[in-house]
Amino acid sequence: MQWTALSVFIAFFVLVTVVGFLAARWRRGSLDSIEEWGLAGRRFGTLVTWFLVGGDFYTAYTFIAVPALMYGAGALAFYAVPYTTVVYPIFFLILPRLWSVCKKHGYVTAADYVAGRFGDRWLALAVAVTGIVAVMPYIALQLAGMQAVISAMGLQGEWPLIVAFVVLALYTLTSGLRAPALIAIVKDLMIYITVIVAVVVIPIKLGGFHRMFAVAQTALATHNPPGALILPNQSATLYATLALGSALAAYVYPHTLTGIFSADSRRTIKKNMALLPAYTFGLGLITLLGLMALAVGIHTSNTNQAVPLLFLKEFPGWFAGFAFAAIAIGALVPAAIMSIAASNLFTRNIYRAFFHKQSSEKHEANVAKVVSLLVKVGALVFILGFPQQYAISLQQVGGILILQTVPALVFTLYTGWFHRRALLIGWLVGILYGIYMWGSTGYKSTTYAIHWFGASVSAYAGIWALILNIVVTVVLTLVFRAAKVYNGVDQTIASDYGPNA
Repeated sequence: MQWTALSVFIAFFVLVTVVGFLAARWRRGSLDSIEEWGLAGRRFGTLVTWFLVGGDFYTAYTFIAVPALMYGAGALAFYAVPYTTVVYPIFFLILPRLWSVCKKHGYVTAADYVAGRFGDRWLALAVAVTGIVAVMPYIALQLAGMQAVISAMGLQGEWPLIVAFVVLALYTLTSGLRAPALIAIVKDLMIYITVIVAVVVIPIKLGGFHRMFAVAQTALATHNPPGALILPNQSATLYATLALGSALAAYVYPHTLTGIFSADSRRTIKKNMALLPAYTFGLGLITLLGLMALAVGIHTSNTNQAVPLLFLKEFPGWFAGFAFAAIAIGALVPAAIMSIAASNLFTRNIYRAFFHKQSSEKHEANVAKVVSLLVKVGALVFILGFPQQYAISLQQVGGILILQTVPALVFTLYTGWFHRRALLIGWLVGILYGIYMWGSTGYKSTTYAIHWFGASVSAYAGIWALILNIVVTVVLTLVFRAAKVYNGVDQTIASDYGPNA
């Protein structure tokens, strides 16, 4: 038992718990409204949005999994750096426009936008269900990150995880989105301190970065299969499509959109797309932790333990506890936002759309609060009841699924040309093909090779599925338009989609 680390860990965990409950009094609003509980009244400015979206995007599992991939495989882990670089210029053009439309019409979710754009609750249902399914294992994997640091301190069993998520559920219920927004400020400051200290102190102990890379390269060569610090040529397409697919998926996930919709203006969104790359710099440093674990001689068959074991070996107990608290709090922030986002989707686009169309604001908010609790319980049961490798596989396919909502969410912001039925069928084809590709690997990999004219091209399955989705959508739109099938696009709100909406 690492008593010093555990004591510091508990102290900081208590601190953020208090902050979470006090958040209900911050920028006070009626939590009997889903817009106040689930989006904090859309009043967050540039700084709070930066911490909230960054805390939602760069999670505990990122802190554990990206270095773990570097520890196990080497250079492929660096795909996360270009992915979190190209994502911002892409969505700088998209998110301010989407925010404007959703603000004007009171849309709380992406599926609300689709329903309003087409008057089609079935297409909206497809977007909502995809978002919920894609985000559930993501929540579970925040638990995996927390579990890694809790077990490293010597706490065994399931009860520490259960206690942590009971606390999370309570302050999310009482404070809504305000709780993770306020906690994200504390969490991000702690993570930056942890990373900066690690990338300065550990390389000095190792004799410099040159020696660290040399020792790590030697260690990677002994792995089965061997890893390397230089990406093999045959992996270039996979690397590029994994980065591009992850970037396109990043801001159509319901939890990231929830953070965006909580902003107070489209100017705030633009400023955040310009400022958030600072997190990418931090992610590049986090990735190096995997190399440091190799260089200092960490040996573990569970790559998720590489970073916790590194901190325990190289730092005094009090700093290891501080770092573990940062990682654990980094799990609570996105888990809270993800559960809120999933509950918003269920409440607005399933419960209200199909079962209780005349819901009052208070009733709607109460349903969302209850569902957010059920989502957390589901994630907890999932991670405790199933082997973690299955959870990881499901998280990987989450990107494939959520990518299939890009045509309905992004393309329709700029044109009313696409037909709603074509979008729905394209979505279904993309989903089925993506699952087929994943299943063809035995549900172990999201890499899929397509053979053309004797050549084999391996790429991220999400990109292959999205390409097929787009092709089907375009072809069917041409057919439906030629047949003059009613589309349902609301052309009367075309002005909403202008650059100054």
